[in-house]
Formats: sequence, C-alpha cells, structure tokens
Amino acid sequence: MKVEELWREFTAKHPEYKDEEYMAWPYGSVPNELAELTQKGIKTATASAYELYELENEPVPEPEDFSIILDSTGEAVCIIRTTRIDVVPFDEVTADFAWKEGEGDRSLQYWRKVHTEFFEEEYARHGMSFNEKIKVVCEEFERVY
Repeated sequence: MKVEELWREFTAKHPEYKDEEYMAWPYGSVPNELAELTQKGIKTATASAYELYELENEPVPEPEDFSIILDSTGEAVCIIRTTRIDVVPFDEVTADFAWKEGEGDRSLQYWRKVHTEFFEEEYARHGMSFNEKIKVVCEEFERVY
C-alpha cells in the first residue's frame, strides 16, 4: 500500500488526526523484518544515533509524532505514534529498552552487539568513529494502525 493510501485509511477511521503531519521511513537495518515486528506489536521501540539527525538535517522525533513504517520496497506497513524520547549514551541504554526493541532474543547483550555493528557502519559512512558514549535517541512508540 502507498503511504498516502494508508494515511487516508487511518484518518478516515480517526478524523481527529486528519491534519497531523507524519514522516514515512524504513528501518535502517533489516527493514522488512523490523517492520513486521512493529506491525505485530512486538517491536515498540527503536534506537538511532543522535548526531546523524543533525548531519542528515532531520528533526529528532518527539512524543506524539506519527510515522508510517515502510518496507524495503517503500510500501507502507503500519502507522506508529511516538510515546517517549530519551537521549542517552550508548552504554547507558537499558535492558528494558532492549526488550522493547523486540529484536533477536530481546536481551541487552544482543541489542549492544547488533547496534554496535549498525552504528559502526553508519558512522564510518559519514567519516566518523563510533564509541560507546555516542548519544542514542531511544524512541518508544505504539502501533496505532
């Protein structure tokens, strides 16, 4: 389904949100798998590197923001609404947050392993070096449609 179609469908059932703005984006790593976890309500959080928002001239998400999650082909999968944002050093991300990310065995150890790999690649693409003190945007959300 196209982004605009999904938004129209959602706002037909929730007209109070008709004039709200939204972003549409795929997850940076394994977009289809993570979109499916989000659609199923297993994944209720995501993490991103704070510094990269500035480099890419993107706004940091805020509570109440809507996002349409895309798969790897750009098709709209579901709609989420941000419920909480915390910006913390990488090495202070909690086991509770890792569980909410819903990936792998949902442990903090798994979270750190896959996110270290992901952030190392992302930082290298921008000519930067990853370290465990980088600021991480910890976004919690609910699937609303």
